Amino acid sequence: MLRPATEYRGLSIAAKDGAIGHVDDLFFDDESWTIRYVVVDTGTLLRGREVLISPMAVTGIDWSKREIGLALTREQIENAPGIDTDRPVSRQEQLKQEAIYHNYFGWRYYWGGPGLWGDSAIPTPVPPAAPGGHPGATRPEDEVIEAAEQMQMGDPHLRSVDEVLGYHIEATDGDIGHVEDFLVDESSWAIRYMVVDTRNWWPGKKTLVAPEWIESIRWNDSRVRVDLSREAIRQAPEYDPNAPLSRDYETRLYAAYGRTVYWVEEGRLRRRRRA
Repeated sequence: MLRPATEYRGLSIAAKDGAIGHVDDLFFDDESWTIRYVVVDTGTLLRGREVLISPMAVTGIDWSKREIGLALTREQIENAPGIDTDRPVSRQEQLKQEAIYHNYFGWRYYWGGPGLWGDSAIPTPVPPAAPGGHPGATRPEDEVIEAAEQMQMGDPHLRSVDEVLGYHIEATDGDIGHVEDFLVDESSWAIRYMVVDTRNWWPGKKTLVAPEWIESIRWNDSRVRVDLSREAIRQAPEYDPNAPLSRDYETRLYAAYGRTVYWVEEGRLRRRRRA
């Protein structure tokens, strides 16, 4: 199921032994367009600092309670090494921080493998807590350094969802709207679509644009250029945020742009990797 990214904001975060705060933002990488961390505002609980939690630590989301459950204790989170949450823009600037952070929690590295999450297509839950306090066995320092080097080679970037909301959308022949939201796959945490509001051109119309249709992003100018014409976007099926997103709608959307649906492309990629 796909959920708007803005619906995650404000969700309460429940550790194994109590609440620790609420979701303030989501960080995604702009290479695979996958949510890598939930930014948690801990209020006064953990000396008022923000912490990053990987989807690999999430045991489930109860939307009726608006709560995310974690396979971590409050003490594990409080004693975690620091990592910069001040809107990081380049993972290269925080390579060792992120690797050590994953090392502490026992999270599998999501980079360097064939899937969205390392060797997996979904964030695999962390192992049970070890007697020493944090989950998983501590990786050797050389493995941490090697992981950091792998990250630097790929040079992906972390971006704030909140920061990108409102970015202008450029078609191949002119402006067309702005980013209103993102639709996130609940199982893989992949961003499947940007929700584009075209109110300044066609009042009331919203449509969806998949990340693979993005030609370039000018982060300094807050602009996203897509490989689609204004007329193609105007003719595309309209998106209704009040109705569930159906597979039939997605099929029609991709057909309107003459593109192969992502579940077919991902299936081909998985088969090539297995071969």
